[in-house]
Amino acid sequence: MGAIMVQGTTSSAGKSILCTALCRIFKQDGMKVYPFKSQNMSSKYHKTKDGKMIAIAQALQAWAAGLEPHENMNPILLVPDSDLSSRLIINGDDSGETTSADYFRNKAVLREMITERYKEIESLNELVIIEGAGSPAEINLNKDDIVNMGMAKIADAPVLLVTDIDRGGSFAAVYGTVMLLGQEDRRRIKGIVFNKFRGDILLLEPGIDMLEKLIDIPVVGIIPYIDLNIADEDTLTDKTKKCEDGSQTRDELEEELEKLAEVVRANIDMDIICKLAGI
Repeated sequence: MGAIMVQGTTSSAGKSILCTALCRIFKQDGMKVYPFKSQNMSSKYHKTKDGKMIAIAQALQAWAAGLEPHENMNPILLVPDSDLSSRLIINGDDSGETTSADYFRNKAVLREMITERYKEIESLNELVIIEGAGSPAEINLNKDDIVNMGMAKIADAPVLLVTDIDRGGSFAAVYGTVMLLGQEDRRRIKGIVFNKFRGDILLLEPGIDMLEKLIDIPVVGIIPYIDLNIADEDTLTDKTKKCEDGSQTRDELEEELEKLAEVVRANIDMDIICKLAGI
């Protein structure tokens, strides 16, 4: 059984959409693939057929993988109430309000639960696509991390680091993220993916060459900017999309998922991705 993890230099770097694409690509290739995000913070959630709550991103990844959304895909969901408190959803059930301080005090117990869920999932599937949260270089949070490099250790998974080049500063974001990590975590990053690229790729190549020499990690994908009608769990989202107002049909979503998979497959080195995933 294999696993591959996608982490980002920032929130909204493209982790969710890349995981969604990989779920669809590996499904197209006939694999039993399963999405997983140990902890998500999102105001947007999906209720499964059993009434369990998971983040919308993991529901989309489930559909991309040809599966029904399940609480095991997102065992911890934090739905923000304020700057200091959230609704804590554990295994799809509302456990009440928690403060940031209380949540962090319970990390050890939550780590055990996440480990159990992941091992169960791993044993039942050929490939697990794991999504991180925010950035692994949040050095104030790394000690008790259960969603980025802490999760990569639990799964013993190689990591793809994705960055949003459309926002600018992506070379610095990649370099800074890698350099802020300890040696063990740094070695887990096996490939860099630039997301939302616009323009002439020839102008990008000198920077890629320099970056690869500086960090000794290959760039394995340059994903062009794609105009997609797929829901975004983050706050910076287009409210005019059909997927945001609830009018999108499953057939229309399927078309978008196929479009996403086609573009990503054409612009990422799938031979390297498969090798990293142990396929």
